[in-house]
Amino acid sequence: MLQEIGVGSIDDLFIDVPKTIDGYNIPDGKDEFTVRKLVEELARKNKTFEPEFVFLGAGIYYHYIPTVVKHLAANPNFVTAYTPYQAEVSQGTLQMLFEYQTMMCELTGMEVANSSMYDGASSFAESLLMATRITGKYKMLVARTINPEYRTVARTYTKPIGIKIEELGYTELGTVNLDELKAKLDDETAAVAVAYPNFFGFIEDLKAIRSLIPQNVVFIVVAEPVSLALLEAPGKFGADIVIGEGQSLGVTPNLGGPGIGFFTTLEKHVRKMPGRLIGQTKDLEGKIGYVMILQTREQHIRREKATSNICSNQAYIALINAIYLSVMGPQGLREVAYRSYNNAHYLAKKLEEAGFAKIFSGEFFNEFVVRVPDDYRNRWHEMAKNGILGPIPIDRVYKELGPSALVCATEVNTKESMDKLVEVMKK
Repeated sequence: MLQEIGVGSIDDLFIDVPKTIDGYNIPDGKDEFTVRKLVEELARKNKTFEPEFVFLGAGIYYHYIPTVVKHLAANPNFVTAYTPYQAEVSQGTLQMLFEYQTMMCELTGMEVANSSMYDGASSFAESLLMATRITGKYKMLVARTINPEYRTVARTYTKPIGIKIEELGYTELGTVNLDELKAKLDDETAAVAVAYPNFFGFIEDLKAIRSLIPQNVVFIVVAEPVSLALLEAPGKFGADIVIGEGQSLGVTPNLGGPGIGFFTTLEKHVRKMPGRLIGQTKDLEGKIGYVMILQTREQHIRREKATSNICSNQAYIALINAIYLSVMGPQGLREVAYRSYNNAHYLAKKLEEAGFAKIFSGEFFNEFVVRVPDDYRNRWHEMAKNGILGPIPIDRVYKELGPSALVCATEVNTKESMDKLVEVMKK
């Protein structure tokens, strides 16, 4: 290979990289006791927060995770399992992923789910690419009420393909501007994408949006999975693709992750869907078996025919999602959603009484936006020093709102912790 490209040695490949290090200042090895002590000292520098004092949402959510979820997920057979290429020795992993797909379909009201993607942002970007494959068109109407990070990732993914993203504004309700949607829809439109609930926490009217969109335009919904235990499933409103972030289903937020992207669609679009699917079949003896199907990834098919370059799904996080959903069941998940909704509305009332007005007047799930003082960002950092991870300032992204913060509450926030937040913010 070196000869073919005209390079004399491996070192010559790196000739353009500036050599800034001569010799490495690495200390001698230490015994286990000393290393453990050193690592513990480093760990103590981390700032940790009690769950009830976390009021940060914006796509990553703190929920209570039953002990049994972590216990089952810690089984070494799950932790060490690799990609199940050999179905005959991977039936446990394959069945788990099949069950995961089934539950995500039930939650979203869709017909087909893949076995997960990297995170919600990559799922969203892939949904736009899929819309182009379905329609052959390159114009996307994307609501500004979708998570800003998702929109940034989507632009990175889609720019080389020639996809054009046009953003849709929002109204005083905190939801997408339907008049703007009507005005921007045309024959070149491939897809319309909205969030449910959206980044501000407000619940989009999917029925009204679907009624405006022609049948040949792909309707993409970025959904928050816990909310779907209370809200009508997007599939019931005619969504073509429903995607989102599954972290809230049993995964502890650790510096924002790890995440897992779920991706669901209609069966008629299944051959355009990225990632991999697990299917149920029967062997020669009539016994049920599970296999990987429709893996149109560049590893397994000619690159120009691949639907995705996603090479790994988040199988272990999908396992945690599946265990969590199984343990909670429909009623348990509904209870989590109901308590999150109630806590957020209690907190909104208390903050308004304390002088923090809500910016939007629409119906919200467990997040909402309030006006804050000009120096709120400094106060936010002070709150964090005192053990409260407060509502996140969002005016750097949504400059038109002025000083504002996104408030979140879930079932882990207690009345005492919410009252404490209000008192601290008043000061």
